Amino acid sequence: MSVVGIDVGFQNCYIAVARSGGIETVANEYSDRCTPACVSLASKNRMIGNAAKSKVITNFKNTVHGFKKFHGRAFDDPFVQREKLKLPYSLQKMTNGNTGIKVHYLDEDKVFTIEQITGMLLTKLKETSESALKKPVVDCVISVPGFFTDAERRSLIDASQIAGLNCLRLINDTTAVALAYGIYKQDLPTPEERPRNVVFVDMGHSSYQVSITAFNKGKLKVLGTAFDPYLGGRNFDEALVDYFCEEFKSKYKLNVRENPRALLRLQQECEKLKKLMSANSSDLPLNIECFMNSIDVSSRMNRGHFEDMCAQYLMRVEMPLKAALEQSKLSRDEICAVEIVGGATRIPAIKERITRFFGKDVSTTLNADEAVARGCALQCAILSPAFKVREFSITDVVPFPITLRWKSPTDDGLGECEVFSKNHAAPFSKVITFHKKEPFDLEAFYSNPQELPYPDHRIGWFSVQNVVPQPDGDSSKVKVKVRVNIHGIFSVSCASLIEKQKGEDMQIDLEPVVQNESRPEDQHKMQVDQEGQNQEDQQNEDSSSHSKDGTAGEMEDPTAGGNKPKVKVKSTDLPVLSKNVRQLDRDVLNNFVEYEQQMIVQDKLVKELNEAKNAVEEYVYDLRDKLCGIYEKYITAEVCTVFDSNRLTLMLEDMENWLYEDGEDQPKEVYVDKLEALKRLGEPIQNRHREHEDRPRAFEELGKKLQLYMKVVDSYKQKDEQYLHVSAEEMSTVEKCVIETTGWMNTKMNAQCKITTTQDPVVKVADIIAKIQEVEDICSPVVNRPRPTVEDVPEVNEHNSGAHNGPPANQGAEGTKPSTKAMETD
Repeated sequence: MSVVGIDVGFQNCYIAVARSGGIETVANEYSDRCTPACVSLASKNRMIGNAAKSKVITNFKNTVHGFKKFHGRAFDDPFVQREKLKLPYSLQKMTNGNTGIKVHYLDEDKVFTIEQITGMLLTKLKETSESALKKPVVDCVISVPGFFTDAERRSLIDASQIAGLNCLRLINDTTAVALAYGIYKQDLPTPEERPRNVVFVDMGHSSYQVSITAFNKGKLKVLGTAFDPYLGGRNFDEALVDYFCEEFKSKYKLNVRENPRALLRLQQECEKLKKLMSANSSDLPLNIECFMNSIDVSSRMNRGHFEDMCAQYLMRVEMPLKAALEQSKLSRDEICAVEIVGGATRIPAIKERITRFFGKDVSTTLNADEAVARGCALQCAILSPAFKVREFSITDVVPFPITLRWKSPTDDGLGECEVFSKNHAAPFSKVITFHKKEPFDLEAFYSNPQELPYPDHRIGWFSVQNVVPQPDGDSSKVKVKVRVNIHGIFSVSCASLIEKQKGEDMQIDLEPVVQNESRPEDQHKMQVDQEGQNQEDQQNEDSSSHSKDGTAGEMEDPTAGGNKPKVKVKSTDLPVLSKNVRQLDRDVLNNFVEYEQQMIVQDKLVKELNEAKNAVEEYVYDLRDKLCGIYEKYITAEVCTVFDSNRLTLMLEDMENWLYEDGEDQPKEVYVDKLEALKRLGEPIQNRHREHEDRPRAFEELGKKLQLYMKVVDSYKQKDEQYLHVSAEEMSTVEKCVIETTGWMNTKMNAQCKITTTQDPVVKVADIIAKIQEVEDICSPVVNRPRPTVEDVPEVNEHNSGAHNGPPANQGAEGTKPSTKAMETD
């Protein structure tokens, strides 16, 4: 079973796999360990990754990039509308209000959902991992920004299903980094000791995340998280782009923003310049040839000027650091290390501000680009039954508080309670008890909309069905289980109706208020620290529980059940319907999965077609270059007459012209037939050349074998002790084989010398190799047979040599083997 971790970044993606030797980041077909998050759609096929990135400028309207943050977002979302102005491709509103991407694919306009585009990218990453592992890949763990909301996480899960992947877990970026950091540490404190507190700072191309994690031996616990979802490396790129756009407008009278292709080229150059300035403090040039209107542009920039331009972004670095530290309730002195990852952390000014805030140097022990993917692969190995991994439990947190609100048709008011507070342990489940007489709805939403990097704070509606009153008319007790699962997604997982029954008293075991989310087989992997947590949650839930006319929702206290009288009750499962949950319908998802398979088949057909066409082109070039070189003396009169010495060359030139004219777009079978026709003319020439080159070496090898065995025959005739164990008949067979083969070789060599290089050879290399093998089969068993050892005779005592008929004395009663010493007599 394969174990894969995937870091789906805004700009680049990384894949890590778990093997017996550890975790390895795999390279794609371009030998590049990172795969660009780009998808380019064309008239016949798709290009994904590096191939798509090469089309960003030439096919900018149909090359999609920077789509990660569109997951789960409506087209009217203010963030989407701001991004729309910066994108070279078109966004379109879907029928359900979500964001779609409009491209020209298969000679018609298509609108793809964000899930489909991400599914295409994941399909490519899946193929890359399968190529590295040489086996199918299904299970994986995918990274996700810690600030992603419920809708965004559901969207990414749908995308993984479109790609045919079974996502075992969506893990937060900084949690994956923490796992990659801690699982290999041998010096972590024991659970009884004070934990080691480490800050993880991850600033990538589009977002900024901070996490503070406490490590003990065999476990990690996230203490606090903070984010700036709109601060990343691309902000610094945009600052450079804005500066040079203004400079080129005044210096060259060029309006760069009116030309999408020129703007994309400038963005690429600014990104390169930013990276160079991270390593150099001197003035650096920016030169772009034929930038716009056939005008070359140039400019200069240095690190000091760059940092002044980006002052507004650098000021935002400290705010998440401060927020995370406050949430963790730690002082700066209690922080043991500060680990930084992500491409943007290479900017010296960012490193300086992080160092200044914590009062200690930042650490770069982790690979800044690959740490997230490696952590994902480790988590996948922990969850997979096929791998035995050192026990390491992970306690993540809920990034935003979640509140539950309820109302039934006969209620006069609303009830609500905060079921998961900020930084509550996750995954986690809770059971809430309601007293109801009829079905009711539950509305889940994020408690603090102003802190949410998402315009809509609603999570979804959950309708509890089939609720009926008790036989005596009283309200029924309804237990509802809510949870934040391993992906960080909230749901009302189940509900049950508790009915009182007449009869003898009995005790029924009910689920506790707080229970571990993990499955029984995963409990050793995903432990939730409940000490103090339950009491705190209970106080919050009790204080926020609302009671009115017997319809209150209350958090049940598991310790209170022991004082109640034993009552016989019946528990009945109730259906729970999800409404307005931002996730693809099952039918729509199945259609997307089917269409993705169709696109995969189409890509495969186009790839095979291109390979067939390239094979013809390659053969034409290769053969034409050699006809006037190494193949010239092997061309027969049947192919190239004395009067038309360039006949074959002209045929190849005609084929080349056909490839770029009428043969530009032909079915695969046409290219296969053309290649076979060319090979019928070219292969005899190639074979004669190959035979002429390899034949001397083959004859030389055969000659060496014959000389070797003839020497053995001569040694035998001279009574060499080395071969005395070989019979005369066997040695005669060897001599006969050598003489006959020598005669065969001389005959063939003489016949070969009498023909020209333009004629087919009298003897082929394959025949000579077969003859070598024949000689080996006959001679080698005789010549290389080891000399037999002299059988030892047991020691004989002359006084009693015939006194008994039993085994010799040195064999003993059990009949052991005789001594290996030589025979001795007195």
